Amino acid sequence: MLNLSNLATLLAILDKGSFTAAAGVIGCTPSAVSLQVKQLETYFGKPLFDRSSRQSRPTAFALEVAQAARDTTTRIQALRSRPTFKVSGTLRLGALTSIQSDLLPYVLRWMRDEHPALEVSVAPLNDTPDLLDALAAGKLDAAALVRPPSGGSSRLIWEDLVRQPFVMLTAADVKEARPQELLRKLPWIAYDRQTSGGRAAAEYVRRVAPGSRGIVDLRSIDAIVAMVSEGLGVSVVPLPRPKLISAYDLRVVPLGRNPPSRQLSLVRRKADQDSRNVNAARDAFLSIIASRQGNLTSRSG
Repeated sequence: MLNLSNLATLLAILDKGSFTAAAGVIGCTPSAVSLQVKQLETYFGKPLFDRSSRQSRPTAFALEVAQAARDTTTRIQALRSRPTFKVSGTLRLGALTSIQSDLLPYVLRWMRDEHPALEVSVAPLNDTPDLLDALAAGKLDAAALVRPPSGGSSRLIWEDLVRQPFVMLTAADVKEARPQELLRKLPWIAYDRQTSGGRAAAEYVRRVAPGSRGIVDLRSIDAIVAMVSEGLGVSVVPLPRPKLISAYDLRVVPLGRNPPSRQLSLVRRKADQDSRNVNAARDAFLSIIASRQGNLTSRSG
């Protein structure tokens, strides 16, 4: 098998005029240079240097091999400098309700700025079963979902984006800081218990404050925030986006060391494993999430 580094050694010998000088350039001993030349001669079945005189001289065949090596190097370098493939066409994207109002606007702007030739179409679907059905039917190229605790269907490709912790929301004038006491004293505004995230929140509530009953089930986190800010009760939800929290009179109460959480993932069909358009959506989500986490870190510091 041809070792490309041996060709580089041959070029160094021809450029510098001797085995010893070439050894200094490529960072090895003269004996190692001689060994590489012998390996090339064995590969080609012809001598590359005339050793009949005191100083080895390259044969005509060696010059021919060197020219071929230079041509190949030039072509490989041209491939490296070639512009990257353009992301274009249409991407049919779906997302859960909470993701639509949280991450999706920033993702769409990022994709518009980074890939102006890519048209993103957002499906008018907002719950997991409908999104997965549309994906399986080929009506969507990708969807941003909450990954099931089981890991999700093995027929699809799930790429984890971020794990969102749950928190408790209260009105700004509520002073009690312990979630258990808040749930015992105030009405519970439940996050939709038909969703996996809502079930995780409900399980936490039942564990820390048995007997609590939700006065209403809502899928929209925006709606829950509005109701909590009006003093109608408390709620356990995935940590809302910073702008939503700052827009209302709210307190965010942590749920301790091991709070419930949900895993946001981007899911696609296996047939689209190498889709540049879906990869662009994944990169957009990860970029926005990283930027948001960086902002939180800088604020806390």
